[in-house]
Amino acid sequence: MFDDDNFKPKLGKIRSRGSKGGRKFLHQVLAASNLARGGAGGTRKSRFTGSRIGRGAGVGHVLANRDRYAAFRQRRVIIKSRIVKLAGKGMDGARAHLRYIQRDGVTREGEPGELYGAEQDRADGRAFLERSEGDRHQFRFIVSAEDGAEYDDLKPLTRRLMTRMEEDLGTKLDWVAVDHYNTGHPHTHILVRGRDERGKDLIIARDYITTGMRERAAEIVSLDFGPRSDFEIESRLRHEVEQERLTSIDRRLIRDMDDTGLVAATDRDAFRQSLRVSRLQKLKRLGLAEELRPSQWRLEVELEDTLRRMGERGDIIKTMHREMAGQNIARSPGDYAILDPTDANTKSVIGRVVARGLSDELHDRHYLIVDGVDGRTHYVDIGRGEATEPTSDGNIVRVTPKTIEPRRVDRTVAEVAGANDGRYTIDLHLKHDPRATEEYAETHVRRLEAIRRATGGVAREPNGSWIIEPDHLDRVVEYERSLARAAPVIVEKLSHLTLDQQAGADGATWLDRQLVSDHPEPTRDSGFGREVREAQARRRQWLIAEELAYEEQDRIVYRANMLAVLRRRELTRVAGQLSEELGLAYVEARPGEPVEGTLRRSVQLASGKYAVIEKSREFTLVPWRPVLERHIGKQVSGIMRGDGISWTIGRQRSGPSIS
Repeated sequence: MFDDDNFKPKLGKIRSRGSKGGRKFLHQVLAASNLARGGAGGTRKSRFTGSRIGRGAGVGHVLANRDRYAAFRQRRVIIKSRIVKLAGKGMDGARAHLRYIQRDGVTREGEPGELYGAEQDRADGRAFLERSEGDRHQFRFIVSAEDGAEYDDLKPLTRRLMTRMEEDLGTKLDWVAVDHYNTGHPHTHILVRGRDERGKDLIIARDYITTGMRERAAEIVSLDFGPRSDFEIESRLRHEVEQERLTSIDRRLIRDMDDTGLVAATDRDAFRQSLRVSRLQKLKRLGLAEELRPSQWRLEVELEDTLRRMGERGDIIKTMHREMAGQNIARSPGDYAILDPTDANTKSVIGRVVARGLSDELHDRHYLIVDGVDGRTHYVDIGRGEATEPTSDGNIVRVTPKTIEPRRVDRTVAEVAGANDGRYTIDLHLKHDPRATEEYAETHVRRLEAIRRATGGVAREPNGSWIIEPDHLDRVVEYERSLARAAPVIVEKLSHLTLDQQAGADGATWLDRQLVSDHPEPTRDSGFGREVREAQARRRQWLIAEELAYEEQDRIVYRANMLAVLRRRELTRVAGQLSEELGLAYVEARPGEPVEGTLRRSVQLASGKYAVIEKSREFTLVPWRPVLERHIGKQVSGIMRGDGISWTIGRQRSGPSIS
């Protein structure tokens, strides 16, 4: 037995280990600390990324570097995250997002989604937004567990996850959530305020958002169902072999590929080798891999991107099939088409809206499925939800890819600047083109201001002149490209009436415009195109009965002013109804005459959408413009020009003009 108190102290300086030339004690502590954090020896500095700034940085780092075997056995959970700024129009977007996630058809019973919180099964979304007023940002998460369908109710899972997050972040969180069951994978939308419990900005470390939160959710699901068994893992991997999308097997192949694109089919594990060989054979059938000799393969350079696109296309086809079946519309999958707005050869599509939905719920990207007059059914990515006005099922629309080419005003600005040492002003414009008006030149200034605010591609000097660089048109293209990413197409509503409603409508319908057009939209004798042809035949008989058309030598002749007669007939009828409702006399707006009054509201007619302009004792109906939506209740004035009108908002004639 040794005496624990028997020791011989060795005196020396506190920073010395008693040996000449030894490292200082502080340096040894720093080195040991670095090793404990998983770093290499020494105190070598790493590149700063900012990924560990904020709450949960340490937890996120630990969870990202824990035992890989345990992580392999864990249940899989996918979490998509986004941080949204609430400044400016951000709160409007937050309100719209809250409406979207509570829309109809997201529960198992097809009912609207219900918000809930940490303690309430029914949370008040309006109160949550009111509390968010003044917040700098908002966190949005979508949590989707691989075993989500096994849960009768996702609320307990969400609440346990948020409790763990509060423990990891060291603060209470103000959040609401909605569960969605309208896809093959039940998932939960979670909105978290960007404030901590002390009212300060909530900053969450990137490591925690990208890894820590997912690992915490996977822990909870694994506790509920146990770790994944060998059978489950092998079954999932076998299922991946025939998938026409990017799989975990593909990622392993890409990781093992050398610089020349060669990869071996062999693996130390017999089961994984069989998976590898089977997947390579599948890629060969897809034209994405080539066997050079036994056990040696060459993969296509664009393998990963190609498989991602194939997966996206497969998901789109499934979405189209589901929506068409939901509307009881029978179409051949061979007639499904995906509109590509970036392809210069893509033409406009005219047809009936079958459905509008969310393709990316986190980033609020929407799609339309349009049953076209060309006999094909088109999937259209329409971009951000607020970029396109609401379109209901059955509406007739025209979808046109948005061009990114410079406009005429852009070329004029470049031309004026080119002749004036790279400067543009209204005075220089009028001097360059004496025929131009000051009002016309002001439209160029508004265009430059829009580009400056969005991209900073042009500069405005204190005296009001603009500095236009020689590559101005290239900068305009980049500006238009950025706009096209948010809204890649223009959706024009041609009629809010169905074909059956148009066939007997007392107004100028889309069918009428097609019948009298010199260049009507060609229709295919199948699908929706056949339905249009049948509706046109019924409409012709209705027009003949109304003496607006007649038959002559096996052809139909339409009255020259047929559309004007139908439009005036409908306006007179609707104006009579509005006159009784408003207690005001109706005055018809004629071309060339001024229109002035208060913009009250809009009315939707078979002939189109009209604005109700009210004065003290009378009102009138004039064609609607989408830009008027934000000016309801304001004083407006304008001049009727044919079937349109040039507007001026506000009482002053010098106010903003809408041409």
